[in-house]
Amino acid sequence: MNYSTLFQTIQAYVENDFPDTAVVSTAGAAATFTDKQQIDTFIEQAEQRIYNSVQIPDLRKTAAAAFTAGNRFLAIPTDWLSTFSISWEDSSGNYHFLLNKDVSYIREAYPNPTTTGDPAHYAIFDDTAFIIGPTPSTAYNVQMDYFYYPPSIVTAGTSWVGDNFESVLLYGALLEAYTFMKGEGDVMTVYQKRYDEALVMLKQLGDGRNRQDMYRTSQVRYPVR
Repeated sequence: MNYSTLFQTIQAYVENDFPDTAVVSTAGAAATFTDKQQIDTFIEQAEQRIYNSVQIPDLRKTAAAAFTAGNRFLAIPTDWLSTFSISWEDSSGNYHFLLNKDVSYIREAYPNPTTTGDPAHYAIFDDTAFIIGPTPSTAYNVQMDYFYYPPSIVTAGTSWVGDNFESVLLYGALLEAYTFMKGEGDVMTVYQKRYDEALVMLKQLGDGRNRQDMYRTSQVRYPVR
C-alpha cells in the first residue's frame, strides 16, 4: 500500500474527507489546517506507534565514522535514536565491539583522558556524542549500527511497513483519525482489535523470527508460536 492508496483508504473507512480547518495560533496568527496535513499527521502518529512497538529491519541503520586520536568523544549521528552496536576496525581488518557502560563508569575506569589505548567501552554522554574509554590512541575506522525512524510513507511515498504489513499501518492511522473525530466507542474498539491483531503478526516477524539467533541481551525477542 503506497501513500496515495493509504490516504484514500483512510478517507473511505471513516467516511470523512477532513475538510480544511481554520486555526489560530497562540500568537494570534490565522492559518489553515488542510485535509492533507490532518491525514498526514494521523499516518505519522501511527508510524511512530508501530516503530516503538516492534523492531523491524527497516529501523536499523549503519553509519561509518572514525575515532580521533586523543579525543575521547565520538559524534552521534543526527538521526540516531538508540544504539545497536559500536565497533572499530584494527589494522588487520578485525572488528572489536565496544561494551555499553554508564558515563560514571567511563569516568571512574579511565579518569585521565590523556591516557590513550584501544577503546573498550562507550557511554551516551549527551544527545550529540558518545564518550569512549579509554581515549582512542589511533584514528580507527568505526561502524555504528543504530535504530532510527526511516523516512515516513508521507514523504517517501512507500515504506517497508506499507509494502509488507499494510494492515497494521492502516488500522493504526484509522485509530488516530477516529480519535480526532471523537468517533463512536464500538467502532473504535473494532479498529483497536484489528490493529492489535496486525501488530501481533508483525511482532512475530520482527521480534520473533528475525531474532531467533540473537544472543545480545539488549535485543528484544518475542516468543514465536
